[in-house]
Amino acid sequence: MALNISYFAWVRERMGTAEEVVDLPADITDLTALLAWLAARDARGALAFAEPHRIRAAIDGVMAGAGAPLGEAREIALFPPVTGG
Repeated sequence: MALNISYFAWVRERMGTAEEVVDLPADITDLTALLAWLAARDARGALAFAEPHRIRAAIDGVMAGAGAPLGEAREIALFPPVTGG
């Protein structure tokens, strides 16, 4: 399945890109598996997703928790927690 992934803030900096389109392996069916797969691909992913519990995500514009199923998602946004100031 082709999936557009957008990266924000320090996740974008660590990944070295704002977005990419990936073809997911069939066994990547939820957000937890996606983050593990991204971390295992290369050194940038390993750095960006070393602490997956710190990553927030939106699947097709809807906030999603760690084990959320990807289903037929077309876009995933990955970002650090937002803080006020």
